[in-house]
Amino acid sequence: MKTDAFALRHIGPRETDLQHMLQTIGVESIEQLVYETLPDDIRLKAPLNLDPAMTEYEFSNHILQLGNKNKLFKTYIGLGYNQAIVPAVIQRNVFENPGWYTAYTPYQAEIAQGRLEAILNFQTTVIELTGMEIANASLLDEGTAAAEAMALLLDVRSRDQKKNNVNKFFVSEEILPQTLSVLQTRATPIGVELVIGNHETFDFSTEFFGAILQYPGKYGQVYDYTAFIEKAAASEIKVAVAADILSLAKLTPPGEMGAAVVVGTTQRFGIPLGYGGPHAAYFATKEEYKRSMPGRIIGVTIDTNGNRALRMALQTREQHIKRDKATSNICTAQVLLSVMAGMYAVYHGPKGLQYIADKVHAAAATLANELKNLGLEQVNSAFFDTILVKADAKKVKAVAEANEVNFYYVDENTISISLNETTSVSDVNDIINIFATALSLKATTVSELTETNHYPENLNRTSAFLEHDVFNKYHSETALMRYIKMLERKDLALNHSMISLGSCTMKLNAAAEMLPLSNPNWNNIHPFAPLDQAQGYQEMLKKLEQQLNVITGFAGTTLQPNSGAQGEYAGLMVIRAYHQSRGDDHRNIALIPSSAHGTNPASAAMAGMKVVVTKTLENGNIDVEDLREKAILHKDNLSCLMVTYPSTHGVFESAIQEITKIIHDNGGQVYMDGANMNAQVGLTNPATIGADVCHLNLHKTFAIPHGGGGPGVGPICVAPQLVPFLPGNPVIPTGGETAITAISAAPWGSALVCLISYGYISMLGADGLKSATEHAILNANYIKEKLNGHYDTLYSGEMGRAAHEMILECRPFKQKGIEVTDIAKRLMDYGFHAPTVSFPVAGTLMIEPTESENLEELDRFCEAMISIRKEIEAATIEDSNNVLKNSPHTLAMLTSETWEFPYTREQAAFPLEYIAENKFWPSVRRADDAFGDRNLICSCAPIEAYMEEN
Repeated sequence: MKTDAFALRHIGPRETDLQHMLQTIGVESIEQLVYETLPDDIRLKAPLNLDPAMTEYEFSNHILQLGNKNKLFKTYIGLGYNQAIVPAVIQRNVFENPGWYTAYTPYQAEIAQGRLEAILNFQTTVIELTGMEIANASLLDEGTAAAEAMALLLDVRSRDQKKNNVNKFFVSEEILPQTLSVLQTRATPIGVELVIGNHETFDFSTEFFGAILQYPGKYGQVYDYTAFIEKAAASEIKVAVAADILSLAKLTPPGEMGAAVVVGTTQRFGIPLGYGGPHAAYFATKEEYKRSMPGRIIGVTIDTNGNRALRMALQTREQHIKRDKATSNICTAQVLLSVMAGMYAVYHGPKGLQYIADKVHAAAATLANELKNLGLEQVNSAFFDTILVKADAKKVKAVAEANEVNFYYVDENTISISLNETTSVSDVNDIINIFATALSLKATTVSELTETNHYPENLNRTSAFLEHDVFNKYHSETALMRYIKMLERKDLALNHSMISLGSCTMKLNAAAEMLPLSNPNWNNIHPFAPLDQAQGYQEMLKKLEQQLNVITGFAGTTLQPNSGAQGEYAGLMVIRAYHQSRGDDHRNIALIPSSAHGTNPASAAMAGMKVVVTKTLENGNIDVEDLREKAILHKDNLSCLMVTYPSTHGVFESAIQEITKIIHDNGGQVYMDGANMNAQVGLTNPATIGADVCHLNLHKTFAIPHGGGGPGVGPICVAPQLVPFLPGNPVIPTGGETAITAISAAPWGSALVCLISYGYISMLGADGLKSATEHAILNANYIKEKLNGHYDTLYSGEMGRAAHEMILECRPFKQKGIEVTDIAKRLMDYGFHAPTVSFPVAGTLMIEPTESENLEELDRFCEAMISIRKEIEAATIEDSNNVLKNSPHTLAMLTSETWEFPYTREQAAFPLEYIAENKFWPSVRRADDAFGDRNLICSCAPIEAYMEEN
């Protein structure tokens, strides 16, 4: 056994298991299975041209050496990114803990109560600091959150504004440059006209539906926006404010000024810089706009017994229901980071946050005073953490960089300096010395920070915040450690058992891939640091782009998109730019099969395209003749086809090359949704099937953990004709020669977690990647055969095989009174997270085991599913008091003095022998979604708020 081979550790089945598994499936070899699964004409003819696989030890040394090429300067660049202190208790117990980072999105509320509570803490923090009424579970970054705010304000225009097509949106010139770029990207295709200007001279014309302001401004000036918002309201203009979250501990919240939406980033609440991400953006608004709010909202409800329970509220999967009519294509959050930011607020509490904000402001005030004493002009009349200094930028930069310090150089005579939580008296003296040396002045030395407010008295925050118990009782490390552990025990993550979610690929997130994320040489670099200070990052990111080019067969890659849905949008915007470059502005029709992910039509609508749905055959395949007919009908205006491959039904369609040719013959481009790339790597690729662009879910196929519903990275890989249009960034040049404006805020998106995929590919190499794909197909077909005779598989390929996932038919069980949800909840009693419920076909389960699961775990899962099938048979439609309808069963039920169910406690909680060894107890009974939506509470309301309802 080659024990230093990473593939041996990543891939679950052992060599000794293969014969049994192949025999069960009915094939003689994996090669035969692959032949019966994939159309032969799309198979790759040669191995992937990748470097030889590294061992874990070799990769560990390699990534350490690469990280040493990054230079750790003291960085005061700001622009929405600030160095933060990650409390060690949060780093060790959340960031580095697979109980938190391997969990899935909390669609199954009963086994996600811990994570849901942590996110509720985050939402409460946001609501109370911003002064708003409702907040979501986080968004991808500040730039895209601002774009979502613009889209929400467009959606909630008055009837007259919609009737008169009022489409102008005012953007303050104080907005962060990367936010402006993202706004420009999002505005054009949805028909919004951006007007950039000075908010102090804005004329409040009725041609405007909305405005966005920065608080404080991009270079630190603090403005009182109360009068602006009042005047805007008089003209029916709703205002969004992008606000620094830490400043809101000291400054009047935008909600108290009358803002309609408040957005920003929580990065400075204990999240590493990570060269741009991942970070949890926040989004808060008024309750009246809740139906137009993007992303996820965690809400409070009750369970079957009337006890408090949490779950995802309202438009949990809005884009899957509304499709192209959805207000956003967002289907993810940055949960792991929002959990960390929420825990930061819990750990420090309101007084701790005020102390940190006071310290940051005092550092800025002290520096401003001392530079003024040196004879330098400080421009900002009111500021929180950022000062704007008039000085010779060239001279200052030379001395600053020699002393390993970064400022932001606005122009040749203006320097912006943003101070942060880590700034000490010593750091302030170092900055003073840099200016004194550069300008040949005599330096002064300060011994303590000045505690004077440098903003107007009327902007001093007077309202209390974070008075709930949770923010005032866990301030010792012991207390917080135990609180985090208490919540973790309520969550079923990948470190407990298999999560067999179809279309979501919950594979191993190897420790060797994760460890570098804690190294400060990787996690403490500012995204706008000069490139020569980020050489390790540059080498890693360029190498990852090359690896992904090889894997997909494409010519270029951008890592900027922060999620799969954002990757879809990026791909479509690149296609749009390509058509426009050829004078084909009119090409705006996107053909989308009816079986596609709901994010596909939502993304197409956001990119300004008109969606035309094509039919699907009974066997789940695309109806080629219907597609041909519609492609020809719309050939003059055809922009693209969006296709998932293997299909959303878990099948490799043999007509794929014919399908892509039809699109090309009619002037369109082919966008391949990479959700199922897990079944392609090393066997075929998007270029071979005839696609022009695809996004990849690095958080699926390439081992970035789901983190409870984020982090994610959704890079796009493109054919040569699309490379020039890859997105850029206004601060650090990147992207193609004629780059579209930014898709997300940071030049390389969530660069920190790209280390994980880089490690995954580097340690598996060409052979390991191919083997991983083969074993994903092996494991899926093994489950398919083991469950054959108990459950029908809805779709299969021409030779009867599944790809890497399959859909189980559960609709006939309604005759027994059993819904697919009952099976999902009953699986919790067996210690498993449910497969994907009712997607892409209502009333079904979609199962994907991944290559990481070993034979024992596959057998345990199959045993559980077969046992549940027997329970279904025993059920009757007349009597709903059965073990399925009453699931999941909690410890409180099992230990109650009374037991009024027609089955035993043992049948309820321990239906199979293996469960007793590692029992997972759901902490609540079934959550009542309808009750929660009728009584929407999305913050840590006191317990009295529920007593009336009960």
